[in-house]
Amino acid sequence: MAEELPLEIRDVSKAFAGRPALDGVALTISPAEILGLLGPNGAGKTTLVRSVAGRVRPDSGRLRIFGHPPADPEATAARGWVPQEIALYPLLTPRENLWTFGRYQGVPPADLEAAVARSLDWIGLADRANDKTADLSGGMKRRLNIALGTIHAPRLLLLDEPTVGVDPQSRERIYAMIGELKSRGVSLLYTTHYMEEAERLCDRIAIIDHGRIIALGTRDELVRSTLGNRQTVRIDADGPIAPALREKLTRLGASADGTVVRLLAEDAPRQIRELLEAFHAGDAGVRDLTLKQASLEEVFLHLTGRELRE
Repeated sequence: MAEELPLEIRDVSKAFAGRPALDGVALTISPAEILGLLGPNGAGKTTLVRSVAGRVRPDSGRLRIFGHPPADPEATAARGWVPQEIALYPLLTPRENLWTFGRYQGVPPADLEAAVARSLDWIGLADRANDKTADLSGGMKRRLNIALGTIHAPRLLLLDEPTVGVDPQSRERIYAMIGELKSRGVSLLYTTHYMEEAERLCDRIAIIDHGRIIALGTRDELVRSTLGNRQTVRIDADGPIAPALREKLTRLGASADGTVVRLLAEDAPRQIRELLEAFHAGDAGVRDLTLKQASLEEVFLHLTGRELRE
């Protein structure tokens, strides 16, 4: 008998007051896979994650965690959820927070102390275990937040914006923690507003908009299927772009924002030449020019027409 998938979502729909939030969503996650979930605000990400977490009941469709409905005890034991909002008891110590959440998550009393010790070591807070949680830095609280959602060793983890508001050093530490979870065989559904995180961490990426999955695949698959061999041209002007030049750049298919001009080029040599000729004719200077492969951000904008944070 084949092993059940960590997460299986088939034709799931949900509406609130007659307004669709999810409209026939279909996704699967394989063992030890990190699936990134991207979408503009209001696209359905939160409803989907809450459905997997068992907090929202879909109107129709099938949702299974290792073969079990989200509300079943087997699914609850196999699933961890780290919400975007930091959910800690500020007056308790990290050790006490972990002990409390371990009891909430059903860790057997005989195993709880060892689980707390492992978690403190994993998140790098063993030396702060007995400090008041309110006194920890923002990055430390984020790491502790992740530990609270994983102390019961889930096999499927829902991670919602785990690096919001943290410094670069803490972000790298969280990335290492995520990599360790994957190496242990944990599957992750990962939502983020940072494109570079999705490109760096996720095996596949699902883009959701208006309650539907509009694209799914690896980063390279999404770029090829959406933009083909097009390349991104960026020009940094040495000053504000005059209205006449801006109009000409628009006719050439470029967009200008402040002093930055961007173009998704199908014939880069010819189109770069045209852009530079427009700058020369407009007596405008170029400070820098870069050419690179189209990114996940271009794919997202092409598919949704919106910035990720809109």
